[in-house]
Amino acid sequence: MPLPCFATDADHSATTLTVVKPTDLEQALEALDPPARAWATLGGFRAEPGQHQLLPAPDGSLGGCLVGADDGDPMRAYGGLPMSLPAGTYALSPSASSEVADQVQLGWGLGAYRFDRYKSTKGRQPALLSIDADDRRNVHAAVEATWLVRDLINTPAEDMTPVALHAAAKDLADAFGATFSAIVGEDLLEQNFPAVHAVGRASPHAPRLLDFTWGDPAHPKVTIVGKGVCFDTGGLDIKPAGGMLNMKKDMGGGAHALGLARMIMASNMPVRLRVLIPAVENVIAGNSFKPLDIIRTRKGLSVEIGNTDAEGRVVLADALCEADSESPDIIVDFATLTGAARVALGADLPAFFCSDDDLAARTVAGSMAIEDPIWRMPLWAPYRKLISSTVADINNAGESGMGGAITAALFLRDFVSAGTPWMHLDTFAWNAFERPGRPKGGEALGMRAVFAALQDRYSAKG
Repeated sequence: MPLPCFATDADHSATTLTVVKPTDLEQALEALDPPARAWATLGGFRAEPGQHQLLPAPDGSLGGCLVGADDGDPMRAYGGLPMSLPAGTYALSPSASSEVADQVQLGWGLGAYRFDRYKSTKGRQPALLSIDADDRRNVHAAVEATWLVRDLINTPAEDMTPVALHAAAKDLADAFGATFSAIVGEDLLEQNFPAVHAVGRASPHAPRLLDFTWGDPAHPKVTIVGKGVCFDTGGLDIKPAGGMLNMKKDMGGGAHALGLARMIMASNMPVRLRVLIPAVENVIAGNSFKPLDIIRTRKGLSVEIGNTDAEGRVVLADALCEADSESPDIIVDFATLTGAARVALGADLPAFFCSDDDLAARTVAGSMAIEDPIWRMPLWAPYRKLISSTVADINNAGESGMGGAITAALFLRDFVSAGTPWMHLDTFAWNAFERPGRPKGGEALGMRAVFAALQDRYSAKG
């Protein structure tokens, strides 16, 4: 089912959107009839990014719309259109290049999103005619995946429990014919996922490991792992009230994993995909895991709990170990893991760590090509001593607050074999304020960049 921001049937009354670069402004104005040209001039249209100008038809109705272009940021240029144009159907000018068509539809699709599940009234929005659907397949898949990620993150924790995340993952798997399974509650102990169980056991919603596979088993194995902490109180090392306000987004890594999986399956990428999401709540009860507890992991390594608020890496340890057990071609994990990454790079720029230079280079290139910025940070081995333990194999937090994003990544690296290409994205998964194409709330950050890297790697293999 297409998203409501796109119209699929040709509408002969659709208003034409004409994208104009500043260098082409004079030519574009000359092509208009005199009343429309006068109207555009009076309106101060200068083809600036984010600027648009409605044009009158001879009968006084809406005759067209000029839109300022921006080759560098389609969100800035086109993301505000769905929220600023009158309701109706719009069609991109046939003269637009394929590249411009991709940018307009991506900006439009991401800018049209609104989380109105709990609103009693829902406003009408304009729709963009979706032309050449096959050519725009990846663009539409990116929009649909981003809406999925945003919806999952924006849903309050009362309704986005481990049970609900379980249902969302199964629905996605079923939609693409993937094979789905889940290990729930005490079965986690029986099947040797003790770290997932330890973090999630205090919640009335049983912890679980979500698992699905898709694609030809003969194709290269790509495994995606996502942190699915549906709410994080901090545990017994409880967060202050302000620190808890956004913790419904702590399952953002799991949401990114599902979004990326959706893009891969929708594109029919020639890979054998596996998705693993440890879904838990980190809450407080009589059986909460405690500071200085020592927790066994699936790999057999013991973890001393230096801080119960560093729980995400603990549940990821078991999931990464299971991912690594199949010796996949690539492991990618997404997690809202550290505040240190935000201090270093801010909210919009996910930190990523990678054990494979080729994969890292492809990801950086994809990130730059599609305006989904990320920044590579070092797996600086000397910092491993900062999370050493005198009583266990590793500490989940350590005593030093320095290099927190790096030490978290080094913790995860201990659960992946040295020869397995692995990438870890520490993402904020949130827009703190409203911008064109980037509504306030849950956000997919780095997901499209990783998809571009995978597409480049596996399409090149034929």
